[in-house]
Amino acid sequence: MSVFVHPGRHRVAVLVRHGLLPFELGIAHRLFGRALSAAGEPLYEVVTCALVPGEVRTDSDVTMNVAYGPEALAEADTVLVPAANEPDAPQAEGKLDAPLTGAFARIRPGTRIASICTGAFVLAAAGLLDGRRATTHWQEADRFRELFPAVALDPDVLYADEGEVLTSAGDAAGIDLILHIIRRDHGAAVAGEVARGSVVAPHRDGGQAQFIRRPVPERRGGSTGAARAWALTRLDRPLTLRELAERESMSVRTFSRRFRDEVGMTPVQWLTQRRLERARQLLEESDLPVDRIAADAGFGTAASLRQHLHTALGVSPSAYRATFRGSAAHH
Repeated sequence: MSVFVHPGRHRVAVLVRHGLLPFELGIAHRLFGRALSAAGEPLYEVVTCALVPGEVRTDSDVTMNVAYGPEALAEADTVLVPAANEPDAPQAEGKLDAPLTGAFARIRPGTRIASICTGAFVLAAAGLLDGRRATTHWQEADRFRELFPAVALDPDVLYADEGEVLTSAGDAAGIDLILHIIRRDHGAAVAGEVARGSVVAPHRDGGQAQFIRRPVPERRGGSTGAARAWALTRLDRPLTLRELAERESMSVRTFSRRFRDEVGMTPVQWLTQRRLERARQLLEESDLPVDRIAADAGFGTAASLRQHLHTALGVSPSAYRATFRGSAAHH
């Protein structure tokens, strides 16, 4: 008998272990559960499963009673592995123990697999991250590298998307990862509604730094936030680094350094990503021609937009529009 009861919905199985962080389980159900079609129908069905059904310890003074075992993994379209704060074989020895090996053997080929925080140790121990880019909590980076030298670890990002395998950093980065998955599956409009419903930021790019090295500005006005807000209202214009620096009364050199400290990328990279977000929104939600969208998003020409979109997503503007406009029409 199937553990999933809604045919047609994307099936997400969350595999929990002793030491579970309840927050990470909660965001999976909350965010995927809020993703709705244009007709108001849920797009995902989420079930929680454990290596053995029954009581699962958490990292707090409560326990979870999990009804399903690893059989749920065999039916899942996406498997999500949160962190566990009790030492186990993946984190201690870099390998799967027998119960985890049996559980992962149930996952069908082609199933998307994602992790939150130190759940990446499980994916790495299963051999899913060899030769791939991945991330985990920055405090565990040295241990991860020691156990899994074949993985291209990047501890300075919020999440890493390698197609069928995705990893994310510490707890809150799980929110960014799940919103990214929803955006990838159903577009920015659906992901934006999920974010608004949960009162979280609609999009923090995966390349953003895990933490700000200068959490408190050295002086009033030391932030680059005003320049970013100003730029967001002028994405259709050619914006120079000097213009952005002048908004904060800084030299270009100082502005560039502080911008990278605060955002985790260069001003040019940030502008390109914001322009891509704007172009994707217009492709999904409007019937404007591609050259007009390119101009409104600040890429200037349709050729420039095509190049940037292909570099970022591997698709053309027309293919991107067909995917998400077509998806919206069928939901």
